[in-house]
Amino acid sequence: MDENFLLKTEVAQKLYHEHAAKMPIFDYHCHINPKDIAEDRRFNTVTEVWLYGDHYKWRAMRTNGVDERFCTGDATDWEKFEKWAETVPHTLRNPLYHWTHLELKKFFGIEKLLSPATAKEIYDECNRLLNTPEYSVRGLIRKANVNTICTTDDPVDTLEYHKQIKESGFEVAVLPAWRPDKAMMVADPAFFNDYMAQLEKAAGTDIKTFGDLIAALDKRHEFFHENGCRLSDHGLDTAFAEDYTAEEIEAIFVKIRGGAKLTAEEILKFQSCMLYEFGVMDHKRGWTQQFHIGAQRNNNTRLFKKLGPDTGFDSIGDVPVAAPLAKLLDRLDMENKLTKTILYNLNPRDNELYATMLGNFQDGSVPGKIQYGSGWWFLDQKDGMTKQMNALSNLGLLSRFVGMLTDSRSFLSYTRHEYFRRTLCDLLGTDVENGEIPYDMELLGNMVENICFNNAKEYFNF
Repeated sequence: MDENFLLKTEVAQKLYHEHAAKMPIFDYHCHINPKDIAEDRRFNTVTEVWLYGDHYKWRAMRTNGVDERFCTGDATDWEKFEKWAETVPHTLRNPLYHWTHLELKKFFGIEKLLSPATAKEIYDECNRLLNTPEYSVRGLIRKANVNTICTTDDPVDTLEYHKQIKESGFEVAVLPAWRPDKAMMVADPAFFNDYMAQLEKAAGTDIKTFGDLIAALDKRHEFFHENGCRLSDHGLDTAFAEDYTAEEIEAIFVKIRGGAKLTAEEILKFQSCMLYEFGVMDHKRGWTQQFHIGAQRNNNTRLFKKLGPDTGFDSIGDVPVAAPLAKLLDRLDMENKLTKTILYNLNPRDNELYATMLGNFQDGSVPGKIQYGSGWWFLDQKDGMTKQMNALSNLGLLSRFVGMLTDSRSFLSYTRHEYFRRTLCDLLGTDVENGEIPYDMELLGNMVENICFNNAKEYFNF
């Protein structure tokens, strides 16, 4: 993994070193905790920053025969790190192997391979550096040359930490992003009504009717806007676009507020209505909406009950998406309420489906108004990113792509941008070598710089 890692051609090397590497990072979707940035947290051990909350690593460790105690349990930080070091040699050809060593090199200057033989030496050196002022959370962000961070936040969040960060004068923009999924989770009446109580408190209003619900959410939407938010995000198994009437939605809302369980048809109608209403809110305030579609979540009931969500028991789903997604976007477009939109698929069978869906709703108002989002979650590896970019190239405009994001809970994951940039430059360099695109470094260099940073900056226009 030298300086030309993944860069197989001379053109790729030039593109990366002279154009991609210097660009700042615009990380418009992640799951890091803004409290850690506000308080400029210092990590006691590399385990804290590297293994806590990282379900990618936990899945690999479990697969390698590591007991849960060393993943999410009460083992010491050294014991957890030791088990990860034992697992790493078995991750060959998994992106975790690349990410692990990119992170060690980028942040800690360590070029040795992590293994049981090197574990203690690497653990001690990382911990030594983490206990210096330059390795606080803000220090790590600076080392990665980050320009903008968008976190993932619930409508009931106070955004107090985003305010603290802004008031502190931190040079990196840390902005909230609106994730209202819980307002659509009506399959469990008790959960939904508990969330309604939280929303009532946050909005300072009673929620007795469906109109009250939309008014409360719109009030919080405006609050987010006032605090710099310009981006929403929805995690869906598919798009929702069932036909409904206002009377049906009001009746469904009254039913669930009374604690009654909804039918499958009622759930679908309610979710369809909410997704539309959220799209209207985003358009009204000039936001960009994101749809992360295709995860089949919490498949292991036993461990979900024990460990909760986001602990490594999700996978790729196969729910049909083309018809409802087109119907949702078309309804918003017909009413002139379709805002800038980014579509992400988790099932790679849908790459071309998504790449062609974009063209249905481009209207010339903004370059790349409807975006095909970067390879996400199970697809943010070299093969997945390459296939996503190939589909976009063949069926859209790669040059207008807003590029990569971390989608991570770790402050060391910014190397995923480097991984993406190397993959992008290698893809273009190979095309040049094959005689498929011109050897014009000004043209190619501008394209690379735009995809790495400039396109996102102009598209989101924070």
